[in-house]
Amino acid sequence: QVQLVESGGGLVQPGGSLRLSCAASGSIFSINHMGWYRRAPGKERELVATITTGDSTNYADSVKGRFTISRDNAKNTVYLEMISLKPEDTAVYYCNANVRSVYFSPRRDYWGQGTQVAVST
Repeated sequence: QVQLVESGGGLVQPGGSLRLSCAASGSIFSINHMGWYRRAPGKERELVATITTGDSTNYADSVKGRFTISRDNAKNTVYLEMISLKPEDTAVYYCNANVRSVYFSPRRDYWGQGTQVAVST
């Protein structure tokens, strides 16, 4: 079994910054892509950013230039640096990791429990 634990959420004023972290633990042989998604109140979950093992990144248009995704493979951890936050960034942010638990097993997606980000005065 694999667990993803997020941290770093909170309340911040518009224009402020936050850094989210997500650490994967448990039965891990390798991790493929990792990413962050979010669900705002009354909306569907949406992709925020993803990163491959080769550090190729992909961002939602709404966060380009403001958010930066990175990963530390030695720590099985993915980060999301968020600057110039806007009220519309308010959401629960979820970490995702595509994991192979043992050498011969298929890859599987795992999700964290979510961390709340609120941008408000």
